[in-house]
Amino acid sequence: MIAIYNTHVGDVLMLIVANDNGQNVNFERQGKVARIFLEATGETVAWNIFEAKSILSALTGNGEVKLSPSDIEKLNAEVSNAGFSDILVFDKQPKFVVAEILEMKEHPDSDHLHICKVNVGLSDPVQIVCGAPNAAVGMKTIAALPGAMMPNGALIFPGELRGVQSYGMLCSARELELPDAPQVRGIIELSSDLVAGTIYDALQA
Repeated sequence: MIAIYNTHVGDVLMLIVANDNGQNVNFERQGKVARIFLEATGETVAWNIFEAKSILSALTGNGEVKLSPSDIEKLNAEVSNAGFSDILVFDKQPKFVVAEILEMKEHPDSDHLHICKVNVGLSDPVQIVCGAPNAAVGMKTIAALPGAMMPNGALIFPGELRGVQSYGMLCSARELELPDAPQVRGIIELSSDLVAGTIYDALQA
């Protein structure tokens, strides 16, 4: 779940829980809570929580916010009080982590994409499709996992690249908006000493 606080359209907390994939959506509002859902299936893809500071008083600024388990409890109470049966789930999985490329093969329908088997610190490796020319087996880099919000506002969801499943994205320094990022294509290369799954924020501390 990606949480975005937006004061430009009012005191609104937006909770994105699924990718709408460009499909038609509709909404229903009860009290301070609006549910956004796919017209075709009724699947919930997002929530808008109005007068959000009356529920989470610590909200400030604009942009992505990190919600605590206590915050999720308060939001679930508001969703329930508004008459909705959905339950918001606290997601403790870090979204930007050190990743190690374990295996790599060429995409069958592309002359530049690679299908990578990647250790991101989960119980099993994940598959990420990457187009970086410098990607290589054994390389350590940064992965943005599903539920991540990139510095430019792009949201990361599981998806497909030319028919091949991809669980996230391997990131360049430019995509992470790092200072003095090189203006050439390629994912960021990290020290081989770093442990896969290490939280990216910890590297910046």
